[in-house]
Amino acid sequence: MSVQFGMFVPQGWRMDLVEIEDPIAQYEAMTEVAKAADALPAYDSIWVFDHFHTVPVPTKETVFESWTITAAMARDTQRVKIGQMVNCNGYRNPALFAKIASTVDVLSHGRLYCGLGAGWYEHEWRAYGYGFPDVPERMGMFREACEIIVRMWTEDEPVFEGKYYTIDKPINEPKGVQKPYPSFWLGGGGEKVTLKLVAKWGNACNVMGMPQR
Repeated sequence: MSVQFGMFVPQGWRMDLVEIEDPIAQYEAMTEVAKAADALPAYDSIWVFDHFHTVPVPTKETVFESWTITAAMARDTQRVKIGQMVNCNGYRNPALFAKIASTVDVLSHGRLYCGLGAGWYEHEWRAYGYGFPDVPERMGMFREACEIIVRMWTEDEPVFEGKYYTIDKPINEPKGVQKPYPSFWLGGGGEKVTLKLVAKWGNACNVMGMPQR
């Protein structure tokens, strides 16, 4: 397999839009970077983060929401794949997450890299009212979410009853373009949980900036 290159677009999370004041101009700067990567065959993909507050400390600067801009940039580009490193499982119900991803896979014509992780940024969790479960609970939620999401992508009447989540035959149409389902990237490299989930449900793993579990 040949080496493939991707790049992050300026989204605000890393304070990379602070020199631009107007939010419309900030968005246009982000999408212009995406279009530039799309025009260069050397780039396979563009990426965004799933965060609401800036790092290294929360500020009142712009941070664009990951799924909204993933969808928008899918329509602003033609060739590159578009992914997230990675979406925080705690921010969206996994059945809804699967539905959103399916929709974006269709509107991108099958160019979605769909990332998911257990989450870590405590300030965001608490600020948005999600609490902040301890690590075993977050990993347990992550484990159940992976199964629910894949079943939503592959089954017509999925049923699941777990400790943290329950679904009862949710309809998910269309399920996406990529087969058997959108490329599923899981965040983390821990051998106890994450790599086992990658082997069972995922297509790839992302180990950047993730605690090892």
